[in-house]
Amino acid sequence: MVEPVPESIHFPSEEKRILQLWKDKDCFQECLKQSKNRPKYTFYDGPPFATGLPHYGHILAGTIKDIVTRFAHQSGFHVDRRFGWDCHGLPVEYEIDKTLDIKGPDDVAKMGIAEYNRQCRMIVMRYANEWENSVTRMGRWIDFKNDYKTLYPWFMETVWWVFRQLYDKGLVYRGVKVMPFSTACNTPLSNFESNQNYKDVQDPSVIVNFPLLEDENVCLIAWTTTPWTLPSNLALCVNSELQYVKVKGEKVFFVYPRFPGKTLKGKKYKPLFDYFRKCGETGAFQVVMDSYVREEEGTGVVHQAPYFGAVSISFNNICQRDQAPVCPVDSSGCFTDEVTDFVGQYVKDADKNIIKWLKERGRLVNSGSFKHSYPFCWRSDTPLIYKAVPSWFIRVEHMVEKLLENNDKCYWVPEFVRERRFGNWLRDARDWAVSRNRYWGTPIPLWCSDDFEEVVCVGSMAELEELTGVKVTDLHRESIDQLTIPSRCGKGVLRRVTEAHYPFENRKEFEDTFPADFIAEGIDQTRGWFYTLLVLSTALFGKPPFKNVIVNGLVLASDGQKMSKRKKNYPDPGLVVENYGADALRLYLINSPVVRAENLRFKEEGVRDVLKDVFLPWYNAYRFLVQNVQRLHKEDGISFLYNEATAKRSDNIMDKWIQSFTQSLIQFFKAEMDAYRLYTVVPKLVKFVDMLTNWYVRTNRRRFKGESGTEDCLGALENLFSVLFSMCRLMAPFTPFITEMMYQNLRHLIDPASVEEKDSSSIHYLMLPLVRESLIDKRIESAVCQMQSVIELGRVIRDRRTLPVKYPLKEVVVIHQDPEALRDITSLQKYILEELNVRQLTLSTDKDKYGISLRAEPDHMVLGKRLKGAFKSITASIKELKSEQLETFQKTGSIVVDGQELHEEDLRLMYSFNQTSGSATQYEAHSDSQVLVLLDVTPDQSMLDEGVAREVINRIQKLRKKGHLVPSDEITVYYSCEPAGDYLDHVIQAHTDFILATTKAPLKTYPVPKDSSVIVQEKTQLKGSDLDLTIVKGAAAPRAPLTGPACAYINLQLKLNNKEQGIFRLIIRLTELYITFGRGPTIGAPQGSIGLDLNSVFVYLNCQYPCVMEHSIARGQLNLGYVGTLLLVNPVGHDYLTHNALLSETAKLFGLRSRRLKLYLDDALTQGKTDTPGPKSYFGSVSMLPSMHLGWLLARPSSAQRMGWETLS
Repeated sequence: MVEPVPESIHFPSEEKRILQLWKDKDCFQECLKQSKNRPKYTFYDGPPFATGLPHYGHILAGTIKDIVTRFAHQSGFHVDRRFGWDCHGLPVEYEIDKTLDIKGPDDVAKMGIAEYNRQCRMIVMRYANEWENSVTRMGRWIDFKNDYKTLYPWFMETVWWVFRQLYDKGLVYRGVKVMPFSTACNTPLSNFESNQNYKDVQDPSVIVNFPLLEDENVCLIAWTTTPWTLPSNLALCVNSELQYVKVKGEKVFFVYPRFPGKTLKGKKYKPLFDYFRKCGETGAFQVVMDSYVREEEGTGVVHQAPYFGAVSISFNNICQRDQAPVCPVDSSGCFTDEVTDFVGQYVKDADKNIIKWLKERGRLVNSGSFKHSYPFCWRSDTPLIYKAVPSWFIRVEHMVEKLLENNDKCYWVPEFVRERRFGNWLRDARDWAVSRNRYWGTPIPLWCSDDFEEVVCVGSMAELEELTGVKVTDLHRESIDQLTIPSRCGKGVLRRVTEAHYPFENRKEFEDTFPADFIAEGIDQTRGWFYTLLVLSTALFGKPPFKNVIVNGLVLASDGQKMSKRKKNYPDPGLVVENYGADALRLYLINSPVVRAENLRFKEEGVRDVLKDVFLPWYNAYRFLVQNVQRLHKEDGISFLYNEATAKRSDNIMDKWIQSFTQSLIQFFKAEMDAYRLYTVVPKLVKFVDMLTNWYVRTNRRRFKGESGTEDCLGALENLFSVLFSMCRLMAPFTPFITEMMYQNLRHLIDPASVEEKDSSSIHYLMLPLVRESLIDKRIESAVCQMQSVIELGRVIRDRRTLPVKYPLKEVVVIHQDPEALRDITSLQKYILEELNVRQLTLSTDKDKYGISLRAEPDHMVLGKRLKGAFKSITASIKELKSEQLETFQKTGSIVVDGQELHEEDLRLMYSFNQTSGSATQYEAHSDSQVLVLLDVTPDQSMLDEGVAREVINRIQKLRKKGHLVPSDEITVYYSCEPAGDYLDHVIQAHTDFILATTKAPLKTYPVPKDSSVIVQEKTQLKGSDLDLTIVKGAAAPRAPLTGPACAYINLQLKLNNKEQGIFRLIIRLTELYITFGRGPTIGAPQGSIGLDLNSVFVYLNCQYPCVMEHSIARGQLNLGYVGTLLLVNPVGHDYLTHNALLSETAKLFGLRSRRLKLYLDDALTQGKTDTPGPKSYFGSVSMLPSMHLGWLLARPSSAQRMGWETLS
């Protein structure tokens, strides 16, 4: 049986309960078992380092992957999901270097590589438990038991196999490359790594002179912000197309004619230092040409230290691949012995000494400082330098076109990343330096002779054992560095190259599942993992490595800065989940710009708003459904079970609308998820929650409570269940916890015969709902959209005039130029009147009738900034625009004023009333681009009184909530007003029945009986009076003996031959039925009334029951307080009036709003009756608990055409 749903919920606690459920049932493994025979869906997952704790970037990437793989499973695929750990590389080594105070390679050599790697191995899984807890707590389903680690020998051997394939294809070679270099970590970095940590810094700025050898009185002057590179200067570079000029003088300058840069080509100059003067013999110290030199900064002459610059080192014949590099800086960033004046100095520290040296020798023209953006090491947070290092390369430049071709075969979300950021990176691709001077990683499997002329590439452990004759069980450096391979060319033995780690070793072998259906990582990986996969797959297989890729942006702190533990500028992810739940964090991240490859400024209040704006309304709709299912079972003994195949199609327009909206959403959801556009799906799902809770449930509350009869109530509940069930299945990949929580209760309401899955014990075992296209009705969706526009515009008017919805208004006027739109609005008139609390709806196509015209005002901020001096004249012209012109502007979105084209953001449109029309004081107007709404805002005392009565109702209902009461609890409300007899007291007395009809609780004046059990009491201020309210347990029902009809007349709507004849008054007599047009409380038959014999009524109406609809006052208010009379035709031997039918007819006629009704055979309410009444005559009572009881008298004479009595009191 479905369980009651509590009024309040703590989502994080519920999520922990669901986690335990998943663990107890081993749901993830069961999910995999169920899908094992389905088609496979594969994705590549870049594993994280376990040396640090997970942050929001990891959570975001994991959430995207979890959503897509859950969706794939729900779409009928089998999705293996294994967690991986990146155990190698710089992050691990950096932690060890800090811990053991290791400064460079010499320190590692002292302790030995074996010990160093042992220390690394000890910390690689330092935070493994925290990672598993975090990933699991976020609801991600992935296998930790069968994980993989990049330090496993089988994994490292796979990397060797990949490298061997590249080597055999002739794509591996050795060379020298200028690379970003971390002097703190003693290793080169990839361009991707070097781009991760730029900072604005102040660096020295110097201008230095270079005298020409042909005339030392003429100097070239060059600018640099890295003085430490000047000792390694080998050339000067100019742009052949730029114009240069010769200047002479000190205080007064003489400028010579300009000349093109190409005239400087080949001119030789005097070196700054003598350290590498011999290089002049091979073409150094001369002017070279390149187009990268720009005139925007510097002097147009760029100093070249080729082995410390990112620019190509092959300037003509200045630098040769076979010559020793001019790179007098060691791996710690200190000058070597070659630079005798500054030997041992750290290069950045040497800047000031070099500047001093230049000044003393007359080579310094100017010095100062310069603020610019400079790369720092992402691990040590120290400045990087660019430095030439020997490296093993993979050839890439020759296959740029193939890379671009394969990239075009991949589907990118968002698409601009493929075309621009990633595409541009591929077009400029250079040969890839893959070696690193590190220790803890997968060693490059190359054994070389001392002169590097003989090279053997090993592709497996078995091959290495065969070549060395040594059993191999591990592939880390300490296990294989000492192994040698005999030379086949008489070069002695081949030794393994000392470089270790290379960047694609931490990726799951992709050849088993190639290409992947899906991958996802951050936009920073366009130069990292995405690039790695594409290069390898293109080189090895000539194909793209993946079919679909989602690129996310970066999660930043709320101030737009990078999240920093040191700055503490972001909330701890664990605390956010503890406070708001994982589902809220998941939905906040996915429903943000970050899934469109834009950056997100993380704000904790955004996570909180997901709870407030999405989860709580959704939860309340679910709770409302369960409450009314339980009410139906308790009051009518009906057990609700949903079966889609047998559920009846509803004729209610709002039912049709929400079903159509739901099916349209399912259709949209599948199309967009198939296209991996998560950023379009979530806003639609969030909007759907709003449509469901704030529109469908809100406008149909009375139906769910049974006020329209049991059959309509069942139909409404089936409809709401269908929608909530579909929504849970759609949202399950995005919010796995809340959907599971709801489903675990809702599944008890599903007819077992309708369940297709063998095991349906988890929402995540179920497939996505199929689109039922027959239920999609765009016409109805459009009609409800029109209705919503009218209601929302009306609410704006009420807010503008500070008119709460509790206070009724006389009229709403809807003006629309489209007659079809007006017909739509008419079909939903009931909801408009209820939501806006107005008495009458008037439709029109003529706004002139109400004296309304459009006028425009400029947006001063937008237009003033754009038009500047012309703004004043344009403003005057805007104010002169006619209403007809502005109506056209409303439709087209643009208008030309004084030659300037203006758009929607430039103008504010307002409606004004013609002061002579009388509408100016009566109505308030508001509009969107389609419909104009007028509200009659003139005060009316009776409506103001009703509004105050609604305020009292509101106070009572809030007090009920404060007392933790539910609608079925039997209570009595006592009240007092001070001062007694004031306005508020009069209003309550005059509206007692109105208040009762809503609260369903007797309303009595103080004092509260001493023996009453008080639940809650509160004193509040309202309309200048003190209102004291007390709610007590139980309900006292007034009793009075019934001797006949309880009221003299009922207003009814009469139908003859299924045609409405209008509203009439039914005058009750024991032998006659009178119909009159009067509305006074006349008991006798007035003149002009139509007297009908009871015998002729049934025959004339030709129906089983008269169609009676009460019209005298609002539904739920009986004419004479607690009593009323219901007449039904029930011929002898025909159409027996069953127990349930009688209660249903009673509720329909008197608007009893799903009160609990009971049938009694006596006025004392002692003889209960639950079976079907027989054909005999008897007297009985219907009791409605808790607030009143209803009596009925069924006279069953022998004549078959006699009217019976139902008397209600």
